[in-house]
Amino acid sequence: MDQSTKFWDKIADRYAKQPIADETAYQKKLQVTREYFQPDMEVLEIGCGTGSTAIAHAPCVNHIRAIDFSSKMIEIAQGKADAENITNVTFERSTIDEISASDQTYDAVLGLSILHLLENKEAVIAKVYDLLKPGGIFVTSTACLGDTMSFFKFIAPIGKFLGLMPLVKVFTTKELEDSLTDAGFEIDYQWQPDKGKAVFIVAKKAK
Repeated sequence: MDQSTKFWDKIADRYAKQPIADETAYQKKLQVTREYFQPDMEVLEIGCGTGSTAIAHAPCVNHIRAIDFSSKMIEIAQGKADAENITNVTFERSTIDEISASDQTYDAVLGLSILHLLENKEAVIAKVYDLLKPGGIFVTSTACLGDTMSFFKFIAPIGKFLGLMPLVKVFTTKELEDSLTDAGFEIDYQWQPDKGKAVFIVAKKAK
């Protein structure tokens, strides 16, 4: 178990109890995402955390496979689903590199508050592209710290080494856009509620 996994397992209970930082923005992201959904869709969510978003979207699609590398997060997510009698979401402790799935399996992939926490976002974006069916969508909400806090790239490794924070990568919105388009995606929708806030993007795989 690496240090980031230990970090998220340790804070999972506290994380689950925290209120959403910007409820209005969160609800808008849910609404926009649902405008792309169809009842027969197969969806993958990577970095699902404690499952709130997967559960919120469950009535809109056929099935959601929701994964996270923190077993504690998955345990909490499954408890939420059981409590609400949600049966079309499968929670699984895994990473996108570990899952068994053929190319062009999913109609949509959700990666919310996750790309800046990955060692190699380009590799993950490329994997997402392969997993999507033609015309499929990749929905992301990403902290682009390079836009306003470029100095954080010097602080983040120290915080991770001391066990005070997980792995955090610093890049700009433009660099994120380039990572998506370089992989073959077309950006279909983009929104940022305010300067310094997470950038919400719906990227589409060309048909």
